[in-house]
Formats: sequence, structure tokens, C-alpha cells
Amino acid sequence: MENSSDSSTQLSRRHLAKSAALVLAASLLPGSGEAKALPKKSKLIKPPRLKEGDVVGLITPCGFLEQDGIDKAIRNIEDLGVRVRLGKYVLARRGRYAGTVEQRLEDLHGMFADPTVNAVWAATGGSGGISLLPHIDYALIRKHPKIFVGYSDVTCLHLAIHRKTRLVTFHGPVGISTFSDYSKGHLKAILMHPEKKYLMSMADENRVKAETAPQYQIRTVRHGAAVGRLTGGNLSLVAALSGTPYAAELRQHILFLEDIKEEPYRIDRMLTQLDLSLGLNTTAAMMLGVFEKCEAPESELSLTLNETVDDHLNRLTVPAVTGYSVGHIANQMTLPLGVTARLDTQAQTLTLLESAVL
Repeated sequence: MENSSDSSTQLSRRHLAKSAALVLAASLLPGSGEAKALPKKSKLIKPPRLKEGDVVGLITPCGFLEQDGIDKAIRNIEDLGVRVRLGKYVLARRGRYAGTVEQRLEDLHGMFADPTVNAVWAATGGSGGISLLPHIDYALIRKHPKIFVGYSDVTCLHLAIHRKTRLVTFHGPVGISTFSDYSKGHLKAILMHPEKKYLMSMADENRVKAETAPQYQIRTVRHGAAVGRLTGGNLSLVAALSGTPYAAELRQHILFLEDIKEEPYRIDRMLTQLDLSLGLNTTAAMMLGVFEKCEAPESELSLTLNETVDDHLNRLTVPAVTGYSVGHIANQMTLPLGVTARLDTQAQTLTLLESAVL
């Protein structure tokens, strides 16, 4: 005769196995409530707005700059009506990097910790920022939320800081960028004069350039409108962080990407990497900017940049555009990571649906 305790144990095991099978089956069904299974995100942290007369800490967390570059960055930022304070190691150099990891961290941490500094601005991009990520004091940044601005290699700092602290940071011109009227207008509007809704159209100057430079052409590969939180930046860095604790969160986000001096086969590889690791079709929309100097030499057998990009975007079911005003260009938008926005492919606009600063 079967022992009653053994029988009940077997029943329990069968019940658990059946429950597990039901859960697994449900997870495989489309729209099976996967979002409910995701961990609840902590509240977004918005930094205080920038005001005229405020102090901006200028640092070089990635590549190095010579004195003339630092001088240009000071002029650009002070033209916004603020004052610049230099990091201790802005002119440090170690190989192609702006000093050692420890030196660059000291400047980054020091600017966030200093109560008299109101914002932190990267003077340039370059390379090497990724080495800082495991050593950053994210609790310090969370405790002292401030505006943080930059792009290109600074992308890795944006993604890591946002992932670890939920602080809104700003993908915008670095100190040595060309501060055009278009770029400066968006910087001041978003950082200094926030509105509950802020509409950004594409730069007219870029439309003119599109007549002779195809990478500036605004193209809609998949039509539609979408709402989602903004994330992204330089494609090379977004791809490099996939599979790490600092990777961009793509699900239901508007993913914006740009790059420079990367041939189509490399663009193809990086977009494939993102799709395999994070899933491009999980985004709310794909917004590609200007990919400057990314065509292959005429002597090489290669797909064009547009053919390469379209191979990926045509497979999506979400709105997808290229040629928007973001990238290594003079006229670029400022994009606050983490803020909810609406992409409209017909109007060719991006609208921030909430202010990015307090």
C-alpha cells in the first residue's frame, strides 16, 4: 500500500510541475503580461534647472584636450549666461585619454559633490569613458542630482548614470561643439526654461545640407507615432554596453542613435548586436540621427549606409526614421534621457511630454 506521505509529496510535485508549465506557457504567449513581470522602476530624478549666473563644472571624462579646446569650451558655455569652473585634471593626458581613470573620476565626483556647482559638462568626447563605469560613486550622484551634458563617448556615462540612479541626463553638445543658434536654443529651452510640453522640429540648416549630403536626408522607413522614454546616444557605445549592467533599457523606449566614421558593415554589426541582445522591436520607436562619414570608400564593395540601415528598420513593426537632428553635427537637439517624448513621423517632430528639470 502506498504511504500517505509519499502520495501527498508526489501530488505536490505534480501540482508544482503543472503550475510551472502553465506559467511557462503563459510567458510564451504574445501580450501575456510580460510588463507585469518586469521589476518596478524607481522614480525618475530630475535635476534643478540651470539659471543665469550659475556655475558649470567643466570636465574631460573621456578623451584629452589641449588648452585651445578648453578655451573654446569655456567661451561656448559662458555664452549661455553661466560661469565655468574647471576640473583639476581637464588638461591631464595619458595616451589618448584625459589622464588616468582615478584623475577623471576625481573631477567627475568632485563636481557632483561641490554644492557651489550647479551643472556638470563634458568638454569633449573621444574615448575611454567606459573605463570609469565600475568605479563611479552612483550613490553620490543620486544624492546630489545635477544637470550632466555631453554626447559621443559620453554616451556610456549617460546610460550608466541613468541605469544606476534614474537621474535625467542630457545628450547634447560637448563644450567644444559648434554652438549654433539651433543647438543653443534647444539647450537654453530645455535646461533653463522648461515647459510641460516642448516641441522640436528638425533643423532647417540640416535640410539644406541634405541637398548635397544624403546622410542629412530625413527619411521615414516605417510610418507612425509613438510615445516612450528617451534613451540611446552613440551607436558604438550603446552596442558596447549591451550585456552589461549599464546597458540601455529599450523596452517601450524611443531609441535614438548616431555615429561617425563607421563603415556600413560595422553599422550592420552593431545594430545586429543590439537586436540580438536587447531586441530592437521591443522599442517604442527608432530615431536615427545623422551618421556622419559612415559611407564605405568607393573602392570597396559595400552596401550603402541607407541600404544597411533599412535592412534593419524594415524588419520592425514600430515607427522608424533616419536623418533626425542628432549626431556629430553643428545643429543638434538636446535629448534628456529618461524623459517621456512623442515621435511623430508625419510631422517630423519630437515632443517632450514633460519637463526635464525642476
